Amino acid sequence: MFDRPSPDELLDAVAAFLREQVAAGGSVAYHARVAANALDIVRRELTLGPAARQRAQVALARLLGADPRSDPATMNRQLCERIASGAFDLATPGLVECLWQITLDKLAVDQPGYETYVRCIARDAADDPRR
Repeated sequence: MFDRPSPDELLDAVAAFLREQVAAGGSVAYHARVAANALDIVRRELTLGPAARQRAQVALARLLGADPRSDPATMNRQLCERIASGAFDLATPGLVECLWQITLDKLAVDQPGYETYVRCIARDAADDPRR
């Protein structure tokens, strides 16, 4: 969401790989799988990213007492600073829930097959039959 590589950076990397490695020939099976995975990440980012960014922006604003229209990257940095300084800890109301939602949203884009993520989603779906 706010991390690198961005979708544009991933697309640039795949395009360069295809131009410089695949078109040039050679043994590229591993790098071809990496390129395919990068394209999958970009697709999921384009599909899931906007809603995830909106959820994160709202949650961060609520947690920080900021304007919900504030820059999400700035709010993320402020959250990190407050955690690092000790101003926020596990007892801070809403912190764990905010971090958990952001983590699940990131995993949905970056690693949707990650075993722990899959278990958490299944558990949450079992706990909430509306899902």
